[in-house]
Amino acid sequence: MAENKKIKTALISVFHKDGLEEMLRLLNESNVKFLSTGGTQTFIESLGYKCDAVEDLTGYPSILGGRVKTLHPNVFGGILNRRDNEGDQAQIAKYKIPEIDLVVVDLYPFVKTVESNASEQDIIEKIDIGGISLIRAAAKNFNDVVIVASKKQYQPLCDILKERGEAATSLEERKFFAKEAFAVSSEYDSAIFNYFDKDTQSDFRCAVNESRHLRYGENPHQNGRFFGDFDAMFTQLHGKEISYNNLLDIDAAVNLISDFEETTFAILKHNNACGLASRATILEAWKDALAGDPVSAFGGVLIANREIDKATAEEMNKIFFEVVIAPSYTEEALEVLKQKKNRIILVIKEFNLPKVQYRSVLNGVLRQDKDTYVESKDDLKQVTVKGLTDEQIEDLLFANKIVKHSKSNAIVLAKGKQLCASGIGQTSRVDSLKQAIEKAHSFEFDLNGAVMASDAFFPFADCVEIAHKAGITAVIQPGGSIRDNDTVEYCDKNDIAMVMTGVRHFKH
Repeated sequence: MAENKKIKTALISVFHKDGLEEMLRLLNESNVKFLSTGGTQTFIESLGYKCDAVEDLTGYPSILGGRVKTLHPNVFGGILNRRDNEGDQAQIAKYKIPEIDLVVVDLYPFVKTVESNASEQDIIEKIDIGGISLIRAAAKNFNDVVIVASKKQYQPLCDILKERGEAATSLEERKFFAKEAFAVSSEYDSAIFNYFDKDTQSDFRCAVNESRHLRYGENPHQNGRFFGDFDAMFTQLHGKEISYNNLLDIDAAVNLISDFEETTFAILKHNNACGLASRATILEAWKDALAGDPVSAFGGVLIANREIDKATAEEMNKIFFEVVIAPSYTEEALEVLKQKKNRIILVIKEFNLPKVQYRSVLNGVLRQDKDTYVESKDDLKQVTVKGLTDEQIEDLLFANKIVKHSKSNAIVLAKGKQLCASGIGQTSRVDSLKQAIEKAHSFEFDLNGAVMASDAFFPFADCVEIAHKAGITAVIQPGGSIRDNDTVEYCDKNDIAMVMTGVRHFKH
């Protein structure tokens, strides 16, 4: 087994100084020599430690407004020389290049600068040159050099130094830091490329730092992992580890509820709403959402856009469900909900959902803009003789939000801002409608006066005919079929109101 290698000289040049003190103290206790530049050198010396300037090593000052500080053979030779290579050792001896065993560097905040809407000149100046070169050099020579490439790696190195009682690392540890360093550099380069590429989308570059291991994937025989910062969006208050399928349902639930401003409760199963209602209180919303399909609600994912109180929690607690999501809970509500030890309780934070979607397909990746369009009253084009009441308009817009988030082919039946039933994922739109009607009747919904929403146009008039016979009096659909006139004519002959939006909401 290879022996641990001691750190004798450390080059430290960082943008973020917070969290650096402990590392410096531990290194100093092992008599590690410090090299640094500019503000980092000043910081190290302010703590009472001796620190040599990189300028003294290179013989050059920082030039070009700070663009060139460390780019010099005396720096990179000290990092890249192979300690077990006779030729390397002869050259660094000839040119009097000191060995550098540890590089601690982070990068200019390029992404944050872009997000701040800074000028292009300021953004370009935040493209790090020296830092990224130091990272790659030290990571390449992991056999001899330790690289700490971000603030996130300060603590892991400190833990090693404290556990070992000296400034020394193993090959396995150095290889770990190298891996983390290349993750940093690849993410940084991806961000720069995406800035220059902008809307061209000439190539696909995506890097995500955060990840969590999942118990398994969609099924127990599949491995699963989530890449993303889940904790940035949610605080988990209670329950078991979140699964792959939980995450899919949580994603569907969050996207769905984000389209509703009124007090709303939704129940989802397999990414589709099986119950949803908008009401004056969250308790009423829960009761009417559950009434939509109390059978499918079993084991579902629940989401509300208002605080959950004790009375609502007590009603919810009467059924089994896996996940509940809300912006907040009263203490009394949490006492009730926590009675089931595995129940996942999430607080959703203020968030901005991504505006694009990616999906692996065949040997590549599909990218599309997210379907964020939410129709308003102004988007409704009346195409029938019969007009709409204000109540029908509200129900049509309500139903259209749900059908937008349902698997195609999708039909939604609603009445009084309550989901009566939906037909989803069928290969025929007629089958989706029949499924919805049968389901609504099975839970004793009166569809007389209800409305129907379709995610895409009706290719024939058969759907409105079936809906009419079930009691539907108003329909919303995007339109666009070559037989739209047939559908409209049927509505006119049978006193049905219909509006078209011109916006399709397929979801596959």
